[in-house]
Amino acid sequence: MSLLLLAAPLVAAEPDAPREAVVDPIKTLTDLGGQFQPAMGAEPTQLSFRDCSKLGEAEFKLISGLSNLKKLTLYGSCKGLNNETMPLLTKLANLEELNTDGISVTDDGLKPLAQLANLKAMSFFHPSWGSKEFIGTGVAHFAPMTKLERLTIAGSPFNDEGMAAVGKLTQLTSFSTWHTFQTEAGNQHLLPLKNLKALRLGQRLRKYDGKPSPPSLSDETLDVLVQMKSLENLGLDEAKLSRTALAKLHSLPNLKKLSLERIAISVEDIELLKKDLPNVTIDFKPMTEEQASALEKMIKP
Repeated sequence: MSLLLLAAPLVAAEPDAPREAVVDPIKTLTDLGGQFQPAMGAEPTQLSFRDCSKLGEAEFKLISGLSNLKKLTLYGSCKGLNNETMPLLTKLANLEELNTDGISVTDDGLKPLAQLANLKAMSFFHPSWGSKEFIGTGVAHFAPMTKLERLTIAGSPFNDEGMAAVGKLTQLTSFSTWHTFQTEAGNQHLLPLKNLKALRLGQRLRKYDGKPSPPSLSDETLDVLVQMKSLENLGLDEAKLSRTALAKLHSLPNLKKLSLERIAISVEDIELLKKDLPNVTIDFKPMTEEQASALEKMIKP
């Protein structure tokens, strides 16, 4: 045996460095309640949550890596989607539909979404409720999004300034809003939407601050709506409307369907309205006593 080998010092083997655990985003998000489509096999194109209360920055980083997503639904107290985490969604370049509930952003916090050039539809339910830093003006950031067709904003401090911002989204073909702080005057901002085919308008929320809160949907609204000649589908919710006002809709040449939900009007007047609007399908159900009582409280100034 070589003397050199005998003289060589014994060197202890270096321990292996600890390996970071590999995170499976699909399993992790599924364990948190996420539902994927397709459920197995192919790369998922849809992800939905009914309860987002456990989602934070780490989870949105995982979602941002799902590059093939076309539809993302984030319902159920999604406060984790905020000004800091919203930019993570910009990695979802193929996203076509985004549905949210309870996100916590300012108006400027919506700006990153404008980078998603393939988005066709967005809905915001209860965004930033109780915040004074969100009134809806941030949707103006969506003006360059040429593929955006459908927008919903409901249950929000969104107000007339927000409606003015919506009026800049002339690419929209469908818009829905209800339970916000807009006034009747805010409806005027919809007139620039010359491509709008579907519109749903619901009643504003009362602020309960002791000040008068006039309804945002009344007979006066019909004078605005009859100027929107592109409308094909109109939905009205939670209001007192007369047959005389609704009959003005006969001047809309493309109107095909009128949905009246929780509207205070008699069955007899609806039958007469069907004669006023012979080419329009009218979807109407009389209110229950409970609905009628709730409506009286809702529209009380």
